[in-house]
Amino acid sequence: MERFIALYRALDQTQSQNAKLKALIDYFQTADPHEAAWAVKLLSGGHARRFVSPRKLRSWLAEYLGLPLSVIEDCYHYVGDLSETVALLLPNRGKPLSGGLSVPQLAEIELPRLSKLTEEEQRQWLRTYWEKFSFWEAFLFHKILLGAMRVGVAEGLLTRAIAEALHMPEAHVAQRLSTGWEPSPHFYQYLLAEQTAVLTPYPFFLAYPIEDLGENFHHKLNDPSLYQVEWKWDGIRVQLLKRGGKLALWTRGGVCVTESFPDIIERFKLLPSGTVIDGELLIVRDGVVQPFSALQRRLMRKKVSATLLKDFPATIFAYDLLEWNGEDIRHKPLSERRQLLEKLGLDYPCLEISPVIDITDWEHMEQCRKAPPSGAEGLMLKKKDSPYLVGRRRGYWWKYKRNPFSVDAVLVYAQRGHGRRSGWFTDLTFALWDQQRQLVTFAKAYSGLTDEEMRELTSWVRAHAVEKVGPVVKVPPVWVFEIGFEGIQRSNRHKCGYAVRFPRILAWRRDKSPEDADNLSALEQLICHTQ
Repeated sequence: MERFIALYRALDQTQSQNAKLKALIDYFQTADPHEAAWAVKLLSGGHARRFVSPRKLRSWLAEYLGLPLSVIEDCYHYVGDLSETVALLLPNRGKPLSGGLSVPQLAEIELPRLSKLTEEEQRQWLRTYWEKFSFWEAFLFHKILLGAMRVGVAEGLLTRAIAEALHMPEAHVAQRLSTGWEPSPHFYQYLLAEQTAVLTPYPFFLAYPIEDLGENFHHKLNDPSLYQVEWKWDGIRVQLLKRGGKLALWTRGGVCVTESFPDIIERFKLLPSGTVIDGELLIVRDGVVQPFSALQRRLMRKKVSATLLKDFPATIFAYDLLEWNGEDIRHKPLSERRQLLEKLGLDYPCLEISPVIDITDWEHMEQCRKAPPSGAEGLMLKKKDSPYLVGRRRGYWWKYKRNPFSVDAVLVYAQRGHGRRSGWFTDLTFALWDQQRQLVTFAKAYSGLTDEEMRELTSWVRAHAVEKVGPVVKVPPVWVFEIGFEGIQRSNRHKCGYAVRFPRILAWRRDKSPEDADNLSALEQLICHTQ
């Protein structure tokens, strides 16, 4: 495990992408192939099984250390990461690495065996390792045990590192890693093998948000005529593949959803083999694109009833053509791929192509962005000469979303964050006024404040806490925040009657008093606005 620990520490202790890339390349050039396979799986978040519940782990740790459970809980809430908390509290945290356990042994033998033991046997099993481990061994051991491995390595960076270490095309490695592979001693042989015509997708090419360019993005993007402008539909990005006479549907997250959408498979069954289409999976009823919540009704269902098929008919709005007559055409410029896609659409009317918007100038683009059609959330700007690359590559594709919906809400609860934010109260709950002028919680938000604002708010929460229930602190209704979100729908599961999508803090409204915050009726008005 020593090599993997050294890699993790190198990745965890820098924000430099170049430094992370070098650490990854150095590791993959010399690592054991079996451990390297598990490193890829763990760093990409592909091993999320939890072998012991966090609650049991905290209880057993308190018993092992002879401490009250409340002390363990307080330590955990202060540190913000359970694996780090355990590693800090164990008695051997200062000793050197024991070197007695490899990552494949842990992931393939020890942890699966643990899951079959009784609770008493599990407790004793953990005690055995707690007696041996140094800090970093305990830290990573519990990360894997809890299925909580996160270390800030982007998919594209990991792919690039492996490609450079093995002297292989990056696109080839990315496609191999996008399939349902399992860690094995033959990992590198699997990566090096020639591709076959299997029903696996290409790595997706992603866009950067326009806000990354700042206020002068018009100048930085130059002439709008350089771009193919499309609507950014609010569905799920997918690739539809037909090879060897068979169809498959894959999401951007690497999930095969073919069984969940038999209507898609039936609709596109006449497409020629050797075709891969990139597009957006949507629910379209009576010619109108439905909200994302409608699509959620169809996701991950292995058996789809006739009622669901009728009430939530699915389709794909095609963006791009990646494979044509069995040939990978991602290297061709977007303008050529678009021409081939439109030709395919003429030959096969079942294919609905997302329209290109004729933009005359930036002012016209702003008008379109602010008033997208039903089911769209803004615009996509794609360089006409761009190839179809892997991951996010600055300078080619941009997403330009409409302004988020927003309301002014009152802060009512706070909780410490995790990881880097463990010392700050950053997990915040907000409320709106109901008709009886009572505050009703409606959303939680975790992002949007600067470090300085988080420090200030944390100091205020500590000084003004009204009540504490576990890690959650109730605060007096003093501060108003503007909360933005991408979508909204009615919900019987939420006390306020509404559910919002991707809530985040837009501004700390120090100029407003709690009485100035919005009512729940503002959410109903936003729903009416979107329909």
